[in-house]
Amino acid sequence: MTNSFFETHQARFKRAQAACAQRDCWSPFPELPGKYPDAETAQAKGLAAFNARLGQDQPHHFDLDQPGTVGTLGEEISPYTQRPLRILYPQADPNQLFEAASKAMTDWAQAPIDERIGLLLEVVDTLYREHLFDIVHAVMHTAGQSFNMAYAGSGVNALDRAIEALVYAHQAQHAVAPQARWERQFGPSTIVLDKTYRLVPRGVAVCFSCASFPTWNAWPSIMASLATGNAVIVKPHPATVLPMALTVRVFRQVLQAAGFDPNLVTLALDSQAAPIGKQLVKHPATAMIDFTGSVRFGQWVEQNAHPALSFTETAGCNTVVLASVTDLDAVLRSLATTLCLFSAQMCTSPQNIYVPAAGVQTPPGLVSFNEVAQRLADAVAALTRDPKKAAMILATVQSPQTLALLAELQSQGAQRGTVLLAPQAYPHPDWPAARTSTPLMLQVSKAERDLYGEERFGPVSFVIACDDADDALAQATRDVREFGGLTAFVYATDEAYITQAEDAYARAGAQLTINLTGAMPLNFAAAYSDYHVTGLNPAGNAALTHLAFVANRFCITQSRRPARADATVNSK
Repeated sequence: MTNSFFETHQARFKRAQAACAQRDCWSPFPELPGKYPDAETAQAKGLAAFNARLGQDQPHHFDLDQPGTVGTLGEEISPYTQRPLRILYPQADPNQLFEAASKAMTDWAQAPIDERIGLLLEVVDTLYREHLFDIVHAVMHTAGQSFNMAYAGSGVNALDRAIEALVYAHQAQHAVAPQARWERQFGPSTIVLDKTYRLVPRGVAVCFSCASFPTWNAWPSIMASLATGNAVIVKPHPATVLPMALTVRVFRQVLQAAGFDPNLVTLALDSQAAPIGKQLVKHPATAMIDFTGSVRFGQWVEQNAHPALSFTETAGCNTVVLASVTDLDAVLRSLATTLCLFSAQMCTSPQNIYVPAAGVQTPPGLVSFNEVAQRLADAVAALTRDPKKAAMILATVQSPQTLALLAELQSQGAQRGTVLLAPQAYPHPDWPAARTSTPLMLQVSKAERDLYGEERFGPVSFVIACDDADDALAQATRDVREFGGLTAFVYATDEAYITQAEDAYARAGAQLTINLTGAMPLNFAAAYSDYHVTGLNPAGNAALTHLAFVANRFCITQSRRPARADATVNSK
């Protein structure tokens, strides 16, 4: 059965391989939920499935048959209703999960590469065909994304990233010849050896998924480990368990139906009060860790994971440099949209906006710093004034801690700078109880670096006065080097300055967008084309997606022996 999966999905996989090589725009999935096949029926089915899981008079017990169950856990609260989902999931003993995962790897590691990848392509297809809108609603009511963003960012784009990881896993493994005949003269003797090369998976991977985008990083990480023969223990954030519980169940069902041990993928739960993350990282059976989440714990993982390998993506101070523009209104509109998107709860959201103190040069003349700052605040306010539009762009605030942060920063900003835009809750038109906030924007000087010199997760941004355009670039790239940065944005009309910016950001290790305006969100990351994270600054050490993301998840052993006269060396 599994051999046919690779054949079934071969056309899609070949096109994905071409997209990765050419870096062009492609996806096998419709970009909008309304374009999904039989969209109305599929969406209704997904909503019904989600609603059926919500606990009513009694908590709902999520069905996940895996080893080591010692109890149940579940503390998710919907940011839209601010009520508990009342779903209980099986809590497992980590030691038993590691033991089961290690046993499950034996047959899986011996399966041919294309068989494994074909089966994982079937998982992608199953998630898309049978569970996509169920997962969309799960993401909405745990992470707080809007319906459209949950479909696009946490649904089809995350599936694209999963396929992308499989492309590189296929490439990395097929780059190793399985056999070779080696011949060399040693004095009067000719030595002929037959050599066999074996790909050996590293072991059990632990995949941490984050609270705001649980699937986007987890799906490719899981695929990268499984495709290279490893097993995976998935550790979701306690606030967003449901999307990953659904994911794990699909993996287990597809694996078991194909004759493999479903314990190749299991779920390890904890609570906010009793986290088990450090226990999983330091477990002697942990071979690899994929972590997406806070800077603080991500740095702890990098420092303490040894001898396990770590693949991290945390966050940083994403920067904007406004030096000179041809159309200031267009630039400010694009920045405003990106500052509002999902209430800036994205690792690619801009935070620190550097502007020369003298102002920004435009074709009509110099626009003062104060005017630029105020016009940007006005552009953000215009997007959030209408609750219906705000709901589409801002969605909800995932955690109450974010609201507390906004209040603290507003107070400090008022004392040490200017509050350009004060945050306030907006009435969500569909969910009256939703946890919402419009953005906070502060105008400060470089002296307030302690305020903006770290990621402030949520809808907050700083407009910072600099000596001049060169100083703005120097300050922005310093942020990236010291605090980390995933994305960066530069607006300039001078080509020499743009070249200078490209060089500076490349050395700092942030992905740079130059002079982009228009309908596309500035921080949109396209699968098969955009590399996400560089590994060159504190924002993370791994990138989606290239060979380095998968190639070290397996090792190569070899055996060699004198060639036999009747032996032949098979080609790959």
